[in-house]
Amino acid sequence: QVQLVESGGGLVQAGGSLRLSCSASGNIFSGYTMGWYRQAPGNQRDLVATISSRANAVYADSVKGRFTISRDNAKNTVHLQMNNLKPEDTAVYYCVYLIGRAYWGQGTQVTVSS
Repeated sequence: QVQLVESGGGLVQAGGSLRLSCSASGNIFSGYTMGWYRQAPGNQRDLVATISSRANAVYADSVKGRFTISRDNAKNTVHLQMNNLKPEDTAVYYCVYLIGRAYWGQGTQVTVSS
């Protein structure tokens, strides 16, 4: 089993910044991918960004140029720096750990006011 603990959500005005963090613990193996998905009310859960064990990052088109994902392998932690936030970024953000199957965090709320 893998446990994920997220932090860093909150309320911010449009144009502001937030940084999300997610730490993984438990049966951690090398070669995993970590990342973030988000889900707004009434919508499906969508990819925000992922980063592989070789630090290859994938971003949703809607966040390219505004969000940056990074990871600290020594701490099994992934960060999501979110800049120039927009009201449409409002959602619950879920951390995901991917190796053979997906493990999900409990989610953290990000609210961007206009």
